[in-house]
Amino acid sequence: MRLTVTSHVTLDGVVQSNGKPEPEVDDGFKQGGWQVPYLDDEFAALMSRWIALADAFLFGRATYELFAGHWPKVTDPEDAVAARLNGQPKFVATSTADNLNWQPVVPLGGDIRAEVLHLKAQRGGELQVHGSATLVRTLMAHDLVDEYRLCIHPVVLGHGRRLFEEGTTPTAFCLSQTMTTSRGVVAHVYQPNGAPRYGAVGIGESI
Repeated sequence: MRLTVTSHVTLDGVVQSNGKPEPEVDDGFKQGGWQVPYLDDEFAALMSRWIALADAFLFGRATYELFAGHWPKVTDPEDAVAARLNGQPKFVATSTADNLNWQPVVPLGGDIRAEVLHLKAQRGGELQVHGSATLVRTLMAHDLVDEYRLCIHPVVLGHGRRLFEEGTTPTAFCLSQTMTTSRGVVAHVYQPNGAPRYGAVGIGESI
């Protein structure tokens, strides 16, 4: 399976508490729900197309619990996103297997690199990561992500947890696709392209 990451970010890179006013963690963040004004039918259709490609999901513990508090309650058989999330296997990077009630679910402990490599070796379409910023940085450090889908929203918060924080593994990317919604969300699809390359522009030289 290919491992893909989907993340909703602000212009200044914040990923925290995008969908609701309550903070995901008790760290004083009071700007939750910043994504909601930019949701529309185009954005929903894009998410539906991407999630339809998933044969399994990989979550960090906090994101798993966040999703588990919402999606099992969505029982409309016409809701393709809910059907996919509720029906497909969910793997959770966690130090404890307690209270993993959103089935089907498998806890992953120990060597996350080895566990994810084993999952990627299985037959199927995509192993999808949604949210789970801390886990994403770990996967990035081990070069395990095949594709990043970053939905950039036209808002700056100036505070909050970021996807690519200080100390993130330096990485270059190739842009393969760009889509824009009517409310100004720009979705960029990237593939990792090794380490960054550096140079210098001399005076009088063209770029």
